[in-house]
Amino acid sequence: MVVYSFYIFDRHTECIYSRLWARQDRPISTSSTTSGGNTLVPDLGPARARPARLSAQDDAKLIFGTIFSLRNMVRKLGGPDDSFISFRTGQYKLHYYETPTSIKFVMLTDTQTLNMRNVLHQIYVNLYVEFVVKNPLSPVEHPGGEGVANELFELALDQFVKGVL
Repeated sequence: MVVYSFYIFDRHTECIYSRLWARQDRPISTSSTTSGGNTLVPDLGPARARPARLSAQDDAKLIFGTIFSLRNMVRKLGGPDDSFISFRTGQYKLHYYETPTSIKFVMLTDTQTLNMRNVLHQIYVNLYVEFVVKNPLSPVEHPGGEGVANELFELALDQFVKGVL
């Protein structure tokens, strides 16, 4: 099991925490053949500017937009009792957990990973509540995406995720 990234969104749709463990980059596969010492590189057509890597803030916005859309679609199709838990693509699997206070926990893993809803719940109960919510120096609201700046939370989260692996 590989954990790619982890995000926490507050009730105001701001990403208050993000962490990347492993990035899944797929190199462009180019088949080259050698003929008489010359390497032939396939013609890729007119030169196109390859899109630059998205910033962490843009990644978080895309992730939130995805879970917002899928969550609303599941509620409309399935009714108010159904909930969005996860979805899988060919590249990754997105796991989702929402607390009663509308804090959203999202984890991206490889496609073979089983359901991580219980793991996200444990992160909320044992780490987020203990190190962030109960911390008197931590702000209750995170205006402008101020975020969670707590070293103990980050260390405990890193150890917890590595322990789950």
